[in-house]
Amino acid sequence: MPIDNYFIIDSTLREGEQFAKAHFTTSQKIDIAQALDEFGVEYIELTSPCASPQSREDIIALSKIGLKAKLLTHVRCHMEDVRIAVDTGVDGIDILFGTSSYLRQFSHGKSIPQIIESAREVIDFIKENGLEVRFSSEDTFRSEEHDLIEVYTAVDKMGVDRVGLADTVGIATPRQIYALVSELRHFIRAGIEFHGHNDSGCAIANSYTALEAGATHIDTSVLGIGERNGITPMGGFIARMYATDKSLVAKYDLSKLYDIEKMVAGMVGIEVPFNNYITGETAFTHKAGMHTKAVLLNPGCYEIFDPADFGRQRTISIGHRLTGKNAIGARVRELGLHFGEEELKAVTAEIKRLADEGPLSMEQLDNLLRNWITA
Repeated sequence: MPIDNYFIIDSTLREGEQFAKAHFTTSQKIDIAQALDEFGVEYIELTSPCASPQSREDIIALSKIGLKAKLLTHVRCHMEDVRIAVDTGVDGIDILFGTSSYLRQFSHGKSIPQIIESAREVIDFIKENGLEVRFSSEDTFRSEEHDLIEVYTAVDKMGVDRVGLADTVGIATPRQIYALVSELRHFIRAGIEFHGHNDSGCAIANSYTALEAGATHIDTSVLGIGERNGITPMGGFIARMYATDKSLVAKYDLSKLYDIEKMVAGMVGIEVPFNNYITGETAFTHKAGMHTKAVLLNPGCYEIFDPADFGRQRTISIGHRLTGKNAIGARVRELGLHFGEEELKAVTAEIKRLADEGPLSMEQLDNLLRNWITA
């Protein structure tokens, strides 16, 4: 199916608050929400107002700052929770109910018909108040498919805007995602939202596959922070979509991604991983001689992203034993020096010999090149 009509629901301020190291202040939440809004996400999901008094106050504060993104909050499928949520000023309410045998036996104890009947009153109330509503089955991928179809078909007829598929424990594979989403698309007209945890490393692949199968909304968080190993990272999802066709992410301000991730990383006391999608320290660093030769001629040989689209720059690492004469030659020209072919081969060989003892700094390398000319 076409994947160009999709929406990001960023859950840094809901799922991300469940990250072990997260404790956002009100001002930090406002900073994150504004940054996400400037980036261009369509929805921002917030912690349940029932979680704590401050959580409720924070939602009210965020609803008053004039964001373009729609604000959602995430609550249990209980009337008492939904009444509180409606009064906070959000644009939509995400309700959930566990459908797996684990949760039905060990959590709420309700049958599928009882789940459907519980949802009816709640969904009607949310719609009467003019808000968007999503019904999600918690632990979707350890639930029976016939149970899911029964529940989703019922809530679709009740008029929900979206149904949610939640890989709550990160167990699903792309093949399972595709099979369920494509099957579900035969039964419902509502949007389909996918929420994927990353416990087994499949969150990005699963999110992309959900879109291929007919999903319309993808949950993300900045750097993927969330419960346990977190969920689909926004940057990683953007990377996957860009790699497919950069026009798929043209609606977002990609240049803001780096600053958003650095900001949130600082707030939760972690570093952006060196190999993080797009924003990692080494994401655009080329080292091997064969690679650098091709990159100098055409970066597309070894880059699927244009770093300039993300406000980044590529780095050609040259002061090491794997360097090549083309990379050294490029640095020679940057310094305004002139080497013949034999001189370039000779100085490259010397750099390799010296670098066997350890990498050379750029200052050491430049001094060597300048001194080579005058020797």
